[in-house]
Amino acid sequence: MKRFTTAAVTLAASTLFAATAFASGEDIFKAKCMACHPDGGNIMKKEKTLKGKDLAANKLNNTKALVKYMRNPGPGMTRFDAKALPDKDAKAVAEYILKTFK
Repeated sequence: MKRFTTAAVTLAASTLFAATAFASGEDIFKAKCMACHPDGGNIMKKEKTLKGKDLAANKLNNTKALVKYMRNPGPGMTRFDAKALPDKDAKAVAEYILKTFK
């Protein structure tokens, strides 16, 4: 019985890991960002939307700049360090933002 329980827990954990490991930028955005950035807006600072013109005005119009900002955004935004949002996922979110909120 103990062997079966261990196997079941291992299988459940690996399934959960696989589900998060292969999440798309859109899925991650919806889970972590959309509450404050519905439709690419910004509920805290109206001038800092995720729309192309605002991203450009804030020098955040490329993947590298967006990931850097996610890592250390300043007051008002949750900080997503590499533990909270691995580099691959942060890049996927940045690419989703740039593609979606032109």
